[in-house]
Amino acid sequence: MENKKINIVVVDDHPIVIEGLKMMLNSKPHFNVSESFTSGSEIISFIKSNKVDIILLDITLPDVNGTELCREIKKISPDISVIMFSNRSERSIIMQSIQNGASGYILKNTSIDELAVCIKGALSGNIVFCNETKQIISRPSPTDLPVPRLTKREKQILQMVAQGKTSVLIAEELFLSPLTVDTHRKNLLQKFQAKNSTELINRAVQQHLIEE
Repeated sequence: MENKKINIVVVDDHPIVIEGLKMMLNSKPHFNVSESFTSGSEIISFIKSNKVDIILLDITLPDVNGTELCREIKKISPDISVIMFSNRSERSIIMQSIQNGASGYILKNTSIDELAVCIKGALSGNIVFCNETKQIISRPSPTDLPVPRLTKREKQILQMVAQGKTSVLIAEELFLSPLTVDTHRKNLLQKFQAKNSTELINRAVQQHLIEE
């Protein structure tokens, strides 16, 4: 790899992201962003007749989902290392990308130096992640967490929170003080290991304690 340029292709629907990556990666020794595309269909046509080492692939494209496109690329050219490069930080999307053949998952707030290290790692056959992605996948997923035991009152309040009701409205309907409702809500967050009401509801849905 001393004298050989690493041939990189960027697929992203934002031209400004493409231009930024080109400028930064081409300033690194041994890197060459040879081509870029804003849609999935263009990269499929390109790899059928061109040599590519690395594809930096966004999840959100105008014509296809990036994780599905990754699988298609690997079918056509198994030797290409596909690194997902996205703002999406959901653990499920990260894991789905790897299952579909991606060699790594990098968030767009990653530094250029960290991205360069990940590109070289992927070419060496490793599955690579930026530091933030490593933290995300190291956390247990909601389905891995034990289903919490809830009191009858907590179940009531959970359902009402899922309906978008405020603590004041819940208090009125259940003849409780808003302070008592807030205490129950804090207990629910703790039991579900959730940071906020949105995460609480998502985890309760995933554990089949409330319906979507």
